[in-house]
Amino acid sequence: KRSNVNGVVTLLVDSQPLSVFCHMGNFGCGDGEWTPVMKIDGRKTTFHYNKHYWIKNQGYNLPGGETGFDRQESKLPTYWNTSFFKICLGMKIHQQLRFIVIHEQADSLYSLIADGQYRATSLGGEKWKELIGSQGSLQYNCNKEGFNFVCSWSGYSKARIGIVSNNEDECDSCNSRIRFGTAGRPGNSNTCGNEADVSPDNGDKHIKAMGYILVQ
Repeated sequence: KRSNVNGVVTLLVDSQPLSVFCHMGNFGCGDGEWTPVMKIDGRKTTFHYNKHYWIKNQGYNLPGGETGFDRQESKLPTYWNTSFFKICLGMKIHQQLRFIVIHEQADSLYSLIADGQYRATSLGGEKWKELIGSQGSLQYNCNKEGFNFVCSWSGYSKARIGIVSNNEDECDSCNSRIRFGTAGRPGNSNTCGNEADVSPDNGDKHIKAMGYILVQ
């Protein structure tokens, strides 16, 4: 049941009732009803790139879906059972929330990510840096963005959603990224936020963010 104000509503997902915090109106991603899918704490490894949550129909801390833009991590059944035409991505750093939107139609976020195939987006580095604000930093080359991008050399940046960059004219040894569900150097322990070194455009960064993924 939906309402026309922000608040907890009950959805029917997989024939089961699911309580979620429904975000209404333009909080940074445009008007309409936004359904929460995931909340990722960059300081924790729950949703590290290699964790099974990205490739399985398995939820995590479902009550966290009722609490809005806080620090409770969660993955809801909406990850594998909610179609959409837009994805809202948010990061909170020092209590400052920033959002960007990807216009992408899919049967579910699971259908975009679980098979591990790279799917490109075309927002551009400056748009991705809006998630970080004035501290956002990326290198000048490579600039591969989208879903499931993995740099060619073993041990370097990879992530489920976002952008990676490099100081060289290839994507072998990427040293910077703004992403959700990340792994690899630099900052293998940072699962959501901005990592950048080796001559990035705004200085070295090691920023761990609280990330939010919603769909419409």
